[in-house]
Parts: sequence; C-alpha cells; structure tokens
Amino acid sequence: MRVILSIRPKHVRKIISGKKRYEFRKVIFKDRSVHEIYVYSSSPVKKIVGKFNVGQILEDHPEALWEKVKDDSGLTKSDFYSYFSGKNKGYAIEIVNFVLFEEPIDPKKIDPKFIPPQSFIYLKD
Repeated sequence: MRVILSIRPKHVRKIISGKKRYEFRKVIFKDRSVHEIYVYSSSPVKKIVGKFNVGQILEDHPEALWEKVKDDSGLTKSDFYSYFSGKNKGYAIEIVNFVLFEEPIDPKKIDPKFIPPQSFIYLKD
C-alpha cells in the first residue's frame, strides 16, 4: 500500500538534505501495510517531489518521541512541541531511501480533480 503525504516545503528541503529522517504525524494511517510514501510538497510548490520507503513507525507520548528521535527530527524542540501541543500520542515515521524526482509530478495533470490531502491519502495500485 502507498500513500501521499502533504509536507510543507521547508520540511521537504530538510528531508532532501538528510537533516530530517522522521516525519511526524498526530494521526497515522490505519492500514499498516503502507510501505511507500509519496511526498506532496504543499503550497507554493504543489507537486509530488519524491518518495521514500517506510522504516519504523514509532508511536509514543511526544516527550518520549522527542527523546528517541530529536537528533534526526529536522525540527527545533520548540517547533516539535508546538506541533504536538495538547496531544498525548504522536507518531514518527522513519524516512528510508528518499528519492527526489528529477521532474516533480503535478497531480492535477494526472487527475484534474486532485485535492491535496490535509494529512495523507491512500493511493490505488
């Protein structure tokens, strides 16, 4: 199973550079057979710029998550805690083998009705 994740361009740049090795989510996909993630870089880019394989998916209280992955988070402690504010659980998806597409994909050219996901959408094989 594959999904498209919406990620802000500043975080996409950190994934590309290797500074961000985990993608954080407040909610995760129910189908845990997801093995590949396509990265939709949100506005102003609005394109699918790459993909990666799913490594470990860590599920824990935000404080415990931070301690486990802070060095590979690509985030400041302040930004991390701001994102998870008021949450008792968070998820860290390990980014494995990120591939940057030579030519980003405009999903509207494939499906004119494409609506960027708030968080993620499943892809049909």
